[in-house]
Amino acid sequence: MSTVISVEQVSKAYRLGQIGGGTLKEDFARWCAKLSGKPDPLLKIGQEHHARRMGEQFWALENVSFEVKQGEVLGIIGRNGAGKSTLLKILSQVTTPTSGRIKIKGRIASLLEVGTGFHPDLTGRENVFLNGAILGMTKAEIRKKFDEIVAFSGVEEFIDTPVKRYSSGMYVRLAFAVAAHLEPEILIVDEVLAVGDAEFQKKCLGKMHDASLGGRTVLFVSHNMDAVQRLCSSVLIFRDGRLVRSGGAQEIISLYLKQKKMQDDIINLRVVPREPNLRGGMRLLSVKLDNGGESDWTLRCGEKLALIFKLEACQSVGPIDFGIGLFSSTGVEIASAISSHHREIRISQKGIYELIFRYKDLLLISGQYAFGIGIRSERGMEDYLRDAVTLDIIPSEYSAKSQVDTFGGFIVPTIEVQCNILN
Repeated sequence: MSTVISVEQVSKAYRLGQIGGGTLKEDFARWCAKLSGKPDPLLKIGQEHHARRMGEQFWALENVSFEVKQGEVLGIIGRNGAGKSTLLKILSQVTTPTSGRIKIKGRIASLLEVGTGFHPDLTGRENVFLNGAILGMTKAEIRKKFDEIVAFSGVEEFIDTPVKRYSSGMYVRLAFAVAAHLEPEILIVDEVLAVGDAEFQKKCLGKMHDASLGGRTVLFVSHNMDAVQRLCSSVLIFRDGRLVRSGGAQEIISLYLKQKKMQDDIINLRVVPREPNLRGGMRLLSVKLDNGGESDWTLRCGEKLALIFKLEACQSVGPIDFGIGLFSSTGVEIASAISSHHREIRISQKGIYELIFRYKDLLLISGQYAFGIGIRSERGMEDYLRDAVTLDIIPSEYSAKSQVDTFGGFIVPTIEVQCNILN
């Protein structure tokens, strides 16, 4: 097979915002704050650490080199800020590299952001023609494929409605339908498919698979390891703007999950915003997932797991109920457990406590799940977090026996509860 994409020593640098607030007023406010020694008024929460780097160069990509063969489905994975989207923008010619060279053979269709190339005041019908023209389709090609595009997107009823009234899911469905039916030699898809519902995501993955069977090349960026493993023949890992490793999908995904395990072993719950009107007698400090030595927030279906919480009791609160709810990616509660159903937990003094929930038979289909965690005493709700902890389930030999569909159903897992005072 011939090489259709060649990336040679590509780097991309950005200058951290010395100017460029967006308006002259914002730039002037930033300049005045700098003269008076005050913090940058335009920085968002959590960006204070960048203030000392104003005007410095930030390398979003550094010396990246790889090749993609015709008909290959290449997955690109990595944490947020690793440089994945920057690479796709360079390949799509949205921006240019600071150094290095890229060779591309064939027509490219890109879906990088929801609604890219759409005009909000135009109808869906008009945007199909506009976006198709931007992507290189002739008017005759668009007319020929129009009905097929609309049927694939599933927005037939709203095709003559201005797209500014569309939901983000409707936006991306129509945008992907146009890009997919362009029949390009190279299709580039960023994480935008996460906006669509599960049924549409399945259609999109099927369309990308069909494109590869037809000899077209697909570049796919996603945090959904299940989708990457099923769709891609090879995978690249990016970290801090550098290409860390490349190889077969299964090997590289396993390596990535091990790296992720080492970085995300313990989640700090102190910094998570709380709901108002909590009593505050107890507070969740951290949570660690333990599944027999391979502590990781990505598990294979059927693996046993334990959630190990640290709690701070600011005062004696008496008997408590510690509850955990497990929610699907669509927000449906599919499992729950309450400590009082298994043993009594009494907080009779101030201190740091460890509470362990062990799940014995929680079989789930692949996907992402979120835990809701709450502590209630006789006085009321002491602490509560809804989506602070997420868990990714990937396929295993137990997948066919999974007990629950992520779109509904309720199960009662077998659990054990243990509570110890640490100090």
